[in-house]
Amino acid sequence: MIGGYMTKNVSGLDRSLRFLIAIGIGLLWYRGTISGTLAIVLGVVAVVFLMTSFIGWCPLYTAFHLSTRKDAPGTAH
Repeated sequence: MIGGYMTKNVSGLDRSLRFLIAIGIGLLWYRGTISGTLAIVLGVVAVVFLMTSFIGWCPLYTAFHLSTRKDAPGTAH
């Protein structure tokens, strides 16, 4: 994308961990372990984690110029 916007910045391991955490939060909600405000906040976190795990891009990483991906040899930012 233009100016590096939406350049993938989430590694495979990071994506897997985000996915597993989101599933864990979903299971906690489903089993009734969390409810109320905590469930809403963690639910939002879970949705964000799922989205970023699928697209491989995290807007917070972009804002802070972070990346957990290793660049392929011969590429530069």
